[in-house]
Amino acid sequence: MGKVGKELDIDFVISTGDNFYEDGLTGVNDPAFNLSFSNIYTAPSLHKQWYSVLGNHDYHGNVLAQLSPVLTKLDSRCNFLFYAEIVDFFFVDTNPFVDQYFTSPKGHKYNWRGVLPRKKYLSNLLKDVNSELRKSKADWKIVVGHHPIKNAGHHGNTTELQSTLLPILEANNVDFYVNGHEHCLEHIIDSKSQIQFLTSGGGSRAWKGDVKQWDPEELKLYYEGQGFMSVEMTKKEAKQVFYDVFGNVLHKWSRSKELDLAM
Repeated sequence: MGKVGKELDIDFVISTGDNFYEDGLTGVNDPAFNLSFSNIYTAPSLHKQWYSVLGNHDYHGNVLAQLSPVLTKLDSRCNFLFYAEIVDFFFVDTNPFVDQYFTSPKGHKYNWRGVLPRKKYLSNLLKDVNSELRKSKADWKIVVGHHPIKNAGHHGNTTELQSTLLPILEANNVDFYVNGHEHCLEHIIDSKSQIQFLTSGGGSRAWKGDVKQWDPEELKLYYEGQGFMSVEMTKKEAKQVFYDVFGNVLHKWSRSKELDLAM
């Protein structure tokens, strides 16, 4: 990852959640911050700004600690706010949408401070996402969340997002939805909306032999292994590349505002 970051001279890094596996942070002084972040991503090319969403495992711990400005003081790369020019990124906390975390947590404890009452929180979140997307004048719109909306892997589609968030993305002509959660690399292009669903969840643990049947016209990549992806953007073109853990290219795709081209 550091090698590719150097070759591309990257501007920033996005983390798609589960930032501190397996139970988040206990507080701002949790040594896991250094053990899982500062002491891991040591390549000079990765000493750029990092922007993150929260994953379900982050909610096992102290979520407010991850949002604390204290962490930014400990490592200036750690950030949850992002402003750009030709592209607008919209970071959405998808965890409160998932019914299972509230009705059948399977022994896990979730820290829902700031989320309850859930119905009101979700209503306000969806209103805010829709409002900000409508106001965007950027050439490209990218929404980042932890949970997949369309997914051929172990977890399958997140039905709660399909019924609530997806219609907002479609109505506002979002170009890409980027997520983690699924421990794989995946590229799906919706045949109707043409929204591209990019899964980059292979940063650590990976699963094998757990893929569902999917329309091959939509499923451009499904890789059951560790890796990461890059995106390069201009006003007219966006290039995505998926890499394995060693930096070998697995899949490339280029999209322009006029035409989608496989590479």
